[in-house]
Amino acid sequence: MVAPSQARVLPYQMVHYLKKDIVFGDNGTVLTVGIIPSGATILKAMSGVLVNVAFNAGTTNVLDIGSSADGDLYATDLALGTIAFVALDEAVTMKVSADTTITATVALAGTAATTGAGVVVIAYIP
Repeated sequence: MVAPSQARVLPYQMVHYLKKDIVFGDNGTVLTVGIIPSGATILKAMSGVLVNVAFNAGTTNVLDIGSSADGDLYATDLALGTIAFVALDEAVTMKVSADTTITATVALAGTAATTGAGVVVIAYIP
């Protein structure tokens, strides 16, 4: 027996999305953004991180976006130090073959950060 999917799928032909707020206090924590369904295609240019408040750790302010199997599959070291939208940067296949848990990991180094907030956005077509 196959377990039912926990992926987010609306019954309409439209772009779907997952989003997850991040803050400087999430440093080093693997956050679950959500689950996209088998066969979905991630829209690379519309997916990434929107930095609303610049992260200010002394040396490194970056974000990895990936899956539960590979933490930086879709993005490695996206810059969090400037207010901007930073798109996914990996040249991997954007179509998933199974329900896929999307993760995000903030990595800050140097002097401890006192500011930083953003939103991870994954846009996809089921």
